[in-house]
Amino acid sequence: MEGVEKESINAASEEISRQFKTLIDADDVESLKQLQHLILGRLQDSNAVLSHFNDYSEQCYAEVSSDFSRNTRLLKSMKTDLDYIFQKLRSMKAKILATYPDAFPDDSASKILDQRPDLERPQ
Repeated sequence: MEGVEKESINAASEEISRQFKTLIDADDVESLKQLQHLILGRLQDSNAVLSHFNDYSEQCYAEVSSDFSRNTRLLKSMKTDLDYIFQKLRSMKAKILATYPDAFPDDSASKILDQRPDLERPQ
């Protein structure tokens, strides 16, 4: 019984295949295959270019990453030093103002003199 079933399935498959072949022109199928091969070639070329670019980028990053991390540490250290300096200057200014109240102009004039941007606050 199973042999008969398999034969009928094979016959039905062959009939469906023949009917599909009559629906599609052989030249169109060949044209599609050529276009697919052309697209495949272009995609492989693109993959090769992207792989080369990724390798080059990885190499450049390896060369620059140590400089970048060193400069980052340097900038953090400089910021810490500058914060300390400005803290000391504010402290000294407060002491001078306490001793000599007229040593600095009033608040409105001091804001004009000190026009440094505050880097801690977003603008």
